[in-house]
Amino acid sequence: MRFDGVWFRYGRRADWTLQAIDATVEPGRTVVVLGRNGAGKSTLLQLAAGVLRPSRGAVLDRPPVIGWVPERFPADQPFTAGDYLHRMAEVRGQDPRAADEWIERLLLTEHTGTRLADLSKGTAQKVGLAQALTARPGLLILDEPWEGLDAVARTLIPEIVAEVTGAGGIVLVSDHRGEIATLPEATHWTIADATLSPAPPPSAPPSAPARPPARSHDEAPSHDEVVIEVAVPRATADRAVAELRATGHRVLRVRDEAGAPAGPQARDKAGAAAGPQARDEAGAEAGQQTRDEGLAG
Repeated sequence: MRFDGVWFRYGRRADWTLQAIDATVEPGRTVVVLGRNGAGKSTLLQLAAGVLRPSRGAVLDRPPVIGWVPERFPADQPFTAGDYLHRMAEVRGQDPRAADEWIERLLLTEHTGTRLADLSKGTAQKVGLAQALTARPGLLILDEPWEGLDAVARTLIPEIVAEVTGAGGIVLVSDHRGEIATLPEATHWTIADATLSPAPPPSAPPSAPARPPARSHDEAPSHDEVVIEVAVPRATADRAVAELRATGHRVLRVRDEAGAPAGPQARDKAGAAAGPQARDEAGAEAGQQTRDEGLAG
């Protein structure tokens, strides 16, 4: 895709927002567009998407299937989240069920019956991301995609970008939050004073402590592990499990606070995680209690 001498302004007497833009993006590449707020990043992305038309010049060889995620999802629409995504799949010529993959991956299942206008900003942003991906895009445009997203969705952005570019697609993404360190091998453009220029990759922020690698829930326990019991509201249980697994932790079982563990398999796993020493201590404690009760009798 090529920006061929592109100029743009929002009115005949307005100053130029962008001028003399000449740039090319090859298939399978990611471009991160940098610049201060108001520099013209969103304008460039909308020109790439075809939402705006250049005042002069042209955008050439744009892929036919485009996924566009604006910075703010237009949630003032008379649909529930599920109905909107299924209808958008139909608009794109897909089976409505094509949206279900992204509903599940972005943890939107519990929100499918919620009206778009009632969604939080972060959840609405995930709906916008899902609609852009329902039909596999040859050009994916993400305008500040991390804005308002939860931790699980943030970890999915680099994965989604890699899937699109791995299939030969192009990804254009704007960012002013310093999240770009999570997008390896990206090309960087800077917009300043209405012009575009190549930029070196910004320095990565100080690295956080390394996360443990994600492992299967039935993997043998490590001697370095401890078991921590955490209670969460029932409505957020699925999200909590997904977040824990996304950060490399094993979830041994899920049970009702006042009820029994979820079956013999969960009890066996909990016993295995506790280890022989814990079981021996539990047995010794039970035996001591029995002896004490006998003496009391």
